[in-house]
Amino acid sequence: MDSIKKIYTIGYGPSSSHTMGPRKAAEQYKARHPEAAGFRVTLYGSLAATGKGHFTDKAILSVLEPAPTEILWKPETVLPFHTNGMLYEALDKAGNSIDPWTVYSIGGGALSDGKSREDEREVYRRTTLTSILEHIEKQGETYWEYVQQHEEADLWDYLETVWKQMQATIETGLHTDGVIPGGLHLRGKARQYFVRASSYKPSLQSRCLVISYALATAEQNASGGKVVTAPTCGSAGVLPAVLYHLQKNHGFSDKSILKALATAGLFANIIKYNASISGAEVGCQGEVGSACVMAAVAASQLFGGSPQQIEYAAEMAMEHNLGLTCDPVCGLVQIPCIERNAIAALRALDINLYTMMSDGKHIISFDKVVATMKLTGKDLPSLYKETAMGGLALMD
Repeated sequence: MDSIKKIYTIGYGPSSSHTMGPRKAAEQYKARHPEAAGFRVTLYGSLAATGKGHFTDKAILSVLEPAPTEILWKPETVLPFHTNGMLYEALDKAGNSIDPWTVYSIGGGALSDGKSREDEREVYRRTTLTSILEHIEKQGETYWEYVQQHEEADLWDYLETVWKQMQATIETGLHTDGVIPGGLHLRGKARQYFVRASSYKPSLQSRCLVISYALATAEQNASGGKVVTAPTCGSAGVLPAVLYHLQKNHGFSDKSILKALATAGLFANIIKYNASISGAEVGCQGEVGSACVMAAVAASQLFGGSPQQIEYAAEMAMEHNLGLTCDPVCGLVQIPCIERNAIAALRALDINLYTMMSDGKHIISFDKVVATMKLTGKDLPSLYKETAMGGLALMD
């Protein structure tokens, strides 16, 4: 498995797969062909089906222009490796194609050539939670210590930058009002919810604040704002909301938060390696489901959960998101995506409470539920995997 730093990418929404990935591919291709008279980019499958709602064309054009650039949309054509396929072509003065490059946006802003993940390194030799848990139990270690041993020396500096951006996004979102762009005329609610939370009794106030924090990031993402993938743009509001709440309401230090980010990143890495975090590949169970896992394990660690209790929290978070579809209205990362971030954040905190009362023993392992998620995603009809052609997407 690669570095957990690949899980946390700072960039602009609304989609890591449909905005960040294509922009990154455009940057790489333009660097290869600075002499090109123009470019042609063909988008396939899910990437083409909801690309306009995800600002895919704008992301690509922002890199390749002012060179003349043609974008072709082929939602009916799905390439074998992944549904988020792209073909980049540089054009000479006569309009002839030079060095065609097929590349895939596989989730979380990562790219693949169809053979392997982008620049993948073997940072972690163990690729299952079972093997990692067995190892740290023998060594008397924690998950974050295991991460620290395998990552480069700049890990904590990187996670500190990530945490600062997560906080900045929430705070920007809490002070932003207005209609979210995209055509649904959906008005942001984070600021409103944040203000209303003060009218509730303390027992409910904290939960209302969690909702506002999650909405703040999700709405910023939907507006094309700056966010951190955790593990994707569409699910970027879950983990920050929980961590922000736990620091504000329970006084956890930045140092403790960074350790929680390390553990959350490890669990997301296992999901990404053994299944997928791409909504276009496995549905929203791979996005919000994975984010719920990250938030649940982060909370469990912060409250002193044992390695077994943390693993239980991860398993429960994914188990109760199995089958979650990705069917956004109009292909926008708004309905049901924004609300879904808030509900997943609350669910993660409830899961932490449930598992902390347990001894950590349970029947289904995290690895097994990740494998189940992958199979479930494979069995989901393509209509429910980010194509905006089924489910709620038909309700617009």
